[in-house]
Amino acid sequence: MRFAIAQSGGPTSAINASLAGVHLELLAMENQFAETTPIEVLGVRNGIQGLIEERFVSLNQALQTPEDIEILKRTPSTALGSCRFRLPDAETDDSLYRNIQNILEKNHIHTFFYIGGNDSMDTVAKLSKWLSAQHSTVQVIGIPKTIDNDLVCMDHTPGFGSAAKYVAMTIQEIIRDSSVYNVPSVAICEIMGRDAGWLTASSCVLRANGEDAPHLIYLPESDFSVAKFLDDVREQLAKRHTVICAVSEGVTPPDADAFRSGANDEFGHAYLSGIGKLLETQVRTQIGVKVRSMELNVMQRCSSHLASASDLQEAEMVGRHAVSLALNGSTGRVVTMQRASNTPYRVEYSDADAISVANITRKFPTEWITENGNQISDAALDYFLPLIQGEVQPIMRNGMPTHFRFAN
Repeated sequence: MRFAIAQSGGPTSAINASLAGVHLELLAMENQFAETTPIEVLGVRNGIQGLIEERFVSLNQALQTPEDIEILKRTPSTALGSCRFRLPDAETDDSLYRNIQNILEKNHIHTFFYIGGNDSMDTVAKLSKWLSAQHSTVQVIGIPKTIDNDLVCMDHTPGFGSAAKYVAMTIQEIIRDSSVYNVPSVAICEIMGRDAGWLTASSCVLRANGEDAPHLIYLPESDFSVAKFLDDVREQLAKRHTVICAVSEGVTPPDADAFRSGANDEFGHAYLSGIGKLLETQVRTQIGVKVRSMELNVMQRCSSHLASASDLQEAEMVGRHAVSLALNGSTGRVVTMQRASNTPYRVEYSDADAISVANITRKFPTEWITENGNQISDAALDYFLPLIQGEVQPIMRNGMPTHFRFAN
């Protein structure tokens, strides 16, 4: 039996743990069947584009020792490489689908696992539907990941907990740095989140350790204006000499086009960034205090040195559960996680139809946003805190973390 697995979309600190989970579960299955059913696991470089180009790497050969697998789990970003590529509608032109089917069947691939977010689940939904219509026996299974935590049909997504842990710890250090001088100042932290503010909202967890910052938190789910922001900052400056603000990159003031590049990525999403710098300029000119903006940028996606142990463990488990779906004959399904208990924290693994996950954004609950739209209620703490628990010790060499890299 031969299986293929690819990664797609934005990197995370946990996506390789899901890759390892699939590989480990398939190894366990091979051991169960002994020599009667040899199993080969193929990694596909650069997602669905790499599958079309037949760029495979043997995981059996690349991951030969337990240490290889442990290093892979702790390695951030996509070890196999990624892509941002949307399959066309098969009803319009199915030539690419026929090409993919030929590649899968020619290489005797039993199941194609695809790790990604809601755009990647669009690929799972389209490809599995088309293959089923052709009566192909090849199965397609989706494995979730995204730091944005915006996939529907699940409590949270692998990759989010580690990103949230990084954001919280980084803002805590910014608080310490910004509090050094006894002069009025404002620090603005721009955090990822195109259409949903989960990651920015998670900065509220610092309250659990007695911090009162961030003092202001702004999400795409709330109405936002520069004038209201400046009023909020003035109000906070009347109470304290240092004001810390967490702002999602996706907040949209009426003049949003003024700070966006106008360029789109391959999925058609607008490139975002710049809201922090815009607000910094407004605070400097309109309020006249010391101000600094910081864009956390790609560091929040791939800072494995601050990864959440809970996140990596769950990422591995969704990979393992994907194998069980394949063995049950499923196709066009996405692994899901549901919270079974908060005290003690426990999740259960299930699955959903890929079409119900693809291209849909799960918004941050408005009931957890305060009435004035600039803060998160304490009710969100019980949701966030279990996701950032536990530390992951990097495997060090020469004083630095080691990262797994597939040979070219």
